Amino acid sequence: MADRDSLPLPLEVRARLAELELELSEGDITQKGYEKKRSKLIGAYLPQPPGVDPSLPQERRTPVTPSSSSRYHRRRSSGSRDERYRSDVHTEAVQAALAKHKERKMAVPMPSKRRSLVVQTSMDAYTPPDTSSGSEGEGSGQGDSQGTPTSSQGSINMEHWISRAIHGSTTSSTTSSSSTQSGGSGAARLTDLTAQTHIGPIAHLSLKRKSKSGTVENGNSLRRSCEFGSELAWQPLETEENHLAPPDVTTYTSEHSIQVERPQGSTSRAVPKYGNAELMETGDGVPVSSRVSAKIQQLVNTLKRPKRPPLREFFVDDFEELLEVLQPDPNQPKPEGAQMLPMRGEQLGVVTNWPPSLEAALQRWGTISPKAPCLTTMDTNGKALYILTYGKLWARSMKVAYNILHKLGSKQEPMVRPGDRVALVFPNNDPAAFMVAFYGCLLAEVVPVPIEVPLTRKDAGSQQIGFLLGSCGVTVALTSDACHKGLPKSPTGEIPQFKGWPKLLWFVTESKHLSKPPRDWFPHIKDANNDTAYIEYKTCKDGSVLGVTVTRIALLTHCQALTQACGYTEAETIVNVLDFKKDVGLWHGILTSVMNMMHVISIPYSLMKVNPLSWIQKVCQYKAKVACVKSRDMHWALVAHRDQRDVNLCSLRMLIVADGSNPWSISSCDAFLNVFQSKGLRPEVICPCASSPEALTVAIRRPTDDSNQPPGRGVLSMQGLSYGVIRVDSEEKLSVLTVQDVGTVMPGGLMCVVKPDGVPQICRTDEIGELCVCSIASGTSYYGLSGMTKNTFEVFPMCSSGAPVSEYPFARTGLLGFIGPGGLVFIAGKMDGLMVVSGRRHNADDIVATALAVEPMKFVYRGRIAVFSISVLHDERVVIVAEQRPDSTEEDSFQWMSRVLQAIDSIHQVGVYCLALVPANTLPKTPLGGIHLSETKQLFLEGSLHPCNVLMCPHTCVTNLPKPRQKQPEIGPASVMVGNLVSGKRIAQASGRDLGQIEDNDQFLFLSEVLQWRAQTTPDHVLYTLLSSRGTIASSLTCLQLHKRAEKIAAMLGERGHLQDGDHVALVYPPGIDLIAAFYGCLYAGCVPITVRPPHPQNIATTLPTVKMIVEVSRSACIMTSQVVCKLLRSKEASAAVDVRTWPPVLDTDDLPKKRPPQVYKPSDPDTLAYLDFSVSTTGMLAGVKMSHTATSAFCRSIKLQCELYPSREVAICLDPYCGLGFVLWCLCSVYSGHQSILIPPSELEINPALWLLAVSQYKVRDTFCSYSVMELCTKGLGLQTESLKSRGLDLSRVRTCVVVAEERPRISLTQSFSKLFKDLGLHPRAVSTSFGCRVNLAICLQPHRLGKLAEQGTSGPDPTTVFVDMRALRHDRVRLVERGSPHSLPLMESGKILPGVRIIIANPETKGPLGDSHLGEIWVHSAHNSSGYFTVYGEESLQSDHFNSHLSFGDTQTIWARTGYLGFLRRTELTDASGERHDALYVVGALDEAMELRGMRYHPIDIETSVIRTHKCITECAVFTWTNLLVVVVELDGSEQEALDLVPLVTNVVLEEHYLIVGVVVVVDMGVIPINSRGEKQRMHLRDGFLADQLDPIYVAYNM
Repeated sequence: MADRDSLPLPLEVRARLAELELELSEGDITQKGYEKKRSKLIGAYLPQPPGVDPSLPQERRTPVTPSSSSRYHRRRSSGSRDERYRSDVHTEAVQAALAKHKERKMAVPMPSKRRSLVVQTSMDAYTPPDTSSGSEGEGSGQGDSQGTPTSSQGSINMEHWISRAIHGSTTSSTTSSSSTQSGGSGAARLTDLTAQTHIGPIAHLSLKRKSKSGTVENGNSLRRSCEFGSELAWQPLETEENHLAPPDVTTYTSEHSIQVERPQGSTSRAVPKYGNAELMETGDGVPVSSRVSAKIQQLVNTLKRPKRPPLREFFVDDFEELLEVLQPDPNQPKPEGAQMLPMRGEQLGVVTNWPPSLEAALQRWGTISPKAPCLTTMDTNGKALYILTYGKLWARSMKVAYNILHKLGSKQEPMVRPGDRVALVFPNNDPAAFMVAFYGCLLAEVVPVPIEVPLTRKDAGSQQIGFLLGSCGVTVALTSDACHKGLPKSPTGEIPQFKGWPKLLWFVTESKHLSKPPRDWFPHIKDANNDTAYIEYKTCKDGSVLGVTVTRIALLTHCQALTQACGYTEAETIVNVLDFKKDVGLWHGILTSVMNMMHVISIPYSLMKVNPLSWIQKVCQYKAKVACVKSRDMHWALVAHRDQRDVNLCSLRMLIVADGSNPWSISSCDAFLNVFQSKGLRPEVICPCASSPEALTVAIRRPTDDSNQPPGRGVLSMQGLSYGVIRVDSEEKLSVLTVQDVGTVMPGGLMCVVKPDGVPQICRTDEIGELCVCSIASGTSYYGLSGMTKNTFEVFPMCSSGAPVSEYPFARTGLLGFIGPGGLVFIAGKMDGLMVVSGRRHNADDIVATALAVEPMKFVYRGRIAVFSISVLHDERVVIVAEQRPDSTEEDSFQWMSRVLQAIDSIHQVGVYCLALVPANTLPKTPLGGIHLSETKQLFLEGSLHPCNVLMCPHTCVTNLPKPRQKQPEIGPASVMVGNLVSGKRIAQASGRDLGQIEDNDQFLFLSEVLQWRAQTTPDHVLYTLLSSRGTIASSLTCLQLHKRAEKIAAMLGERGHLQDGDHVALVYPPGIDLIAAFYGCLYAGCVPITVRPPHPQNIATTLPTVKMIVEVSRSACIMTSQVVCKLLRSKEASAAVDVRTWPPVLDTDDLPKKRPPQVYKPSDPDTLAYLDFSVSTTGMLAGVKMSHTATSAFCRSIKLQCELYPSREVAICLDPYCGLGFVLWCLCSVYSGHQSILIPPSELEINPALWLLAVSQYKVRDTFCSYSVMELCTKGLGLQTESLKSRGLDLSRVRTCVVVAEERPRISLTQSFSKLFKDLGLHPRAVSTSFGCRVNLAICLQPHRLGKLAEQGTSGPDPTTVFVDMRALRHDRVRLVERGSPHSLPLMESGKILPGVRIIIANPETKGPLGDSHLGEIWVHSAHNSSGYFTVYGEESLQSDHFNSHLSFGDTQTIWARTGYLGFLRRTELTDASGERHDALYVVGALDEAMELRGMRYHPIDIETSVIRTHKCITECAVFTWTNLLVVVVELDGSEQEALDLVPLVTNVVLEEHYLIVGVVVVVDMGVIPINSRGEKQRMHLRDGFLADQLDPIYVAYNM
């Protein structure tokens, strides 16, 4: 921006500019409006480069370095920056530091945001720029280079504008040259772009959102199921490679940057779709989908140079996992000075006419000179509103004192007695009422507790104030009439009880409401003693509020010390801008003033807001000798100062700067002096002071007459300060802190500096420490908190020899600093702002100052910025939260954030963990408008800050992660075995019971024979009942009916299908009875059936290709289906999704031929194929396994024995009948065992969630089977309906077993909440259990222990099947059992009881050696019902062959085992089973394919997901996967999109804390985006493919740096 001060501008233009700046800083106009008006004003005076229209904005001009004479102009041009932290020197340092950084560019990927989330700030962004005033950026039509769009172009330009509204203007860089002015050449723009701190496509945000695709599989509208479109990852080997070599980022960028500027004609092409997102292509045909991978690649590149300090040692975090401990840097500066001596202030002189107490002073002035003015209050126009004289003050205070003591409560039981505490609640614009009430309390000898006015029930910090009032036992609150009227009221007119507050009686102190004290009543005025005079509240770093008690003698002594130090005399006039309820404002403006009969002019904060010069005008008007201000007020006066002619400050002899202890106040003081020295302000008048609630005034600069003596200055090295050492800065000029002295110790006080932590040891002379003061004039305790009082007010500093410095106790001031030459006190920061990051101390204020000095300075709205630290993984991490200007674009925000990171890194050498930007005016405020820090931190930690931009940098800050695990060379399996035997460990193996003797139906080898036998022996026995969504019987089948149907279908296959025996037939049916009949029809015809889920009518596009794929991969010769599905396959939508002509013949079984086949086929060899079972594994692989007739019969027999099934039993099944155990239970078991199956299609539960449980209750079922998705539907859908279900007679007490059919680790939290929820309906807590199966063996475990057996042990005992293991040991492939509730513990539930005829062993997946009991390894299984191999079309059997026939490398090397691909362990329990054997429990930990290798350790996604879901109530589901060693976390958000960004820090924190991993990318998506299969398992690999192909349509993607 061209600096106007180097131009000869007329005075009125300058004045107008100053006004503009004030408006801007106050937020009255937008940045855009400001720039427009400003360029109008100074356009005429600017030297024009040729061919530039003067009406164009001048922001891209090369900056002119201003001359020193114009320093204050530059300063006041930054109106909106926070006054506390202005420093030109620092600003220049920050710019220099950033320039250094520019040389080594950081390529940081910019987060991507959904459109609806982006422009939530101001309307400006939504109005297309009109071509004349394109103040947004070069591309929007500067000059005529682009011309006005013709109508044909208009649409494109509009699109272009919209995408620009989202990305913000092309970057506005300080390095850009004036060639960009005229819409410049593409090349110039390109350099401009690449000069930015981030390189990344700008045009990436405009992905338009498609409407949600309708309901999906089974009407499962909640989530996109991925049984369809999921099996698309069928060729895993090919797809993998696409993501291994991410595209080159650099070439990609340049195409974009130019392309953004001049949009090409839009190209429309057919693009493949995934669910509900659209693949975009940019104008020149670069597919946007490569964007995600490009960004991740950038991220990976950024991480190639992680910062790591040198490390030597480790400490053990209560386990072998080592967290690194930072060793002190051997080169760090150490203090070298001598031990300092305590400094004594001058004697407190005794002046004869000093009053013996403050009340005595009031009485004296009230009676001697009642007409003398005591306090003048102002209205918001700056007119004197009211003058309180000493006479009135005395009379009214007496009245208040009398009424407090005698008119509250009854005569016998007064509410307030001397010594009680009362609250003073007065607004900031009514000092007179406050003063009367305060002195009323002193006269009545009750203790005033001044607090802020509560405006709403939920003010920031108001709850803690309530806690203070409660602990002080306050029951009465004094307030003014106006304030009382303004308090929030309930409809009945009562003042509500504020949150956390005690019950209060509100008492109005206006004279007209009070009774006159009787003539003979007089307050008892004593000399000052050790009783408490008042309590001042103080907010701590963590937000808690403490009350500092000040005794009457301390109060008087403090007033005397101030009078002596400031040289106060009677009847002086003092202007006070400060809050009169506490701190410097109270001490000077209410207390010391009365002691000396001074006249206080009180300026309310509301007047300062309207007229920042008001205090200077009052100083002139009243010829005031003293003014009490903060540096903020000086800064505001500078900004508003418009060469006022009549300002004359020569009457001032003392300008007290209350926050002089903040090192950043120095620049305001200098600047103020610079400007007002010509108006009679003398340099020695500026008197910074340091104060704290505990020690009252700590030090103050005295107003001297000798103007030759310059005030003390120190330029200290930030590096040194971070080690607590004072080093005057040498060559490195960038990171320095300039401090000014705050004068000398108070009269009568003794000061020393002690080490901030640990024993109060006296510091050396060149060391920074906490100031401690020993004086009568200081606080004495924190009310009611004796422990904290002891640590703060009763400190005995010690010399190096260990001897105490003084026999009197010192009070800690909470200020950090040192005592310089000549006894001058210097403050470098506050204890509350201290952040200790890896051993170095940083002050929050310094970091705020650096952030505010980053260009563009006006980026932070009114300088509102909060810096605090949070503890993550055993160290403090720096968090910066700032409010951004309402009109800032994404691009601005991101640039500013990356610059802040660099500036803080170079100046403070500390990494920022998280930088969050929130919309203007949204951070919680303190009563005077500052930022409420602890409340902000609280909101951040609980995830309710709602930032609009977040940048996390855990990679640079977190340097104490454990060392990556080095894999040890494997010990040979033989020695493992020997080791196990030596240590007495048994080999981990277990088996179910024997299959036992053959029963009547077990003589049959084939299911088809069993069915024929049943049709003859029990023709009318009902085998199947199908329920509709209303719970009524939709259809049923008896043995004979099923046999007859099967015969007809077999005949049809032979006739119409012309099939040979052994041909494959795809059965595409909805869950029901047709499916069963078709299956047996195939067996009767000698064909091999494959059950396939039908496509979903609302979502053919994604579900039909899957059906097609299974049909093709299974080499089906024909498709059998129902009429409805048949029509669907031939519909228009179907032909759009797949090529219908390549389908095999489709047979519709709704109209069957009347005849029977000539004979029922009987297989010759029991080992031939009975059926194929196709399913999608959790890793997204489509795998079909072969089931022989032998295996099928053995399977049914095993289940029959385990579940004790026989014809008189009824079993309810709520499962999908397409694969695994679900299919076997639905279609096969009833025919084999003869029991009746009640079939409940899971899709019906979406219409009626209670269907399954009502059926179980109605049919008095003892055994039922369901899936996790069904259980979740019931838990979520029926959670609030248990009472109404009970009244409908739902009774689950007969249920003996409820088995969840699954192929994963049991979801213990779901089964437990299900059990708890339905316990009231009679469900036995032990009835719920899980099964475990996988591709090589469809069911390994099933059924829990019999409840009958447990009943004898008493059911109140703990659940025997749950153990707790140490999660950190699991990562190292070890099992370590721990107690419930111990840190890092993970509950695991046994996966049901091993089926009869099944043997299990745990083997090392790498060496294939057997493992010992309780060791983690791969579960291997040997059983008659193992599937006989994968059925693949590509002939890759060799790869998978060892899945089905593996041999142990040691021990029992003969048995053939099948490898399940799951990690787990066996553990022998104390329980015994029916045969009296000890029971071996199998615990499944997770799939090997799913496990992630990170930092050399093995992580199971579910563990990280569980942690993440716990962090915030809005996270409904989570899935994690890795890409190029980055951990990607996808969370589903149930809430408004504004909450999306709250999740990023929380997710990063929890994964660091609990798993020692740094999250690389956090993706926030809508509910239902994470794909699941029909068993309710997440399809993480699909999600990963969708993410990398940019098809998730995320709300927000954060790339953690």
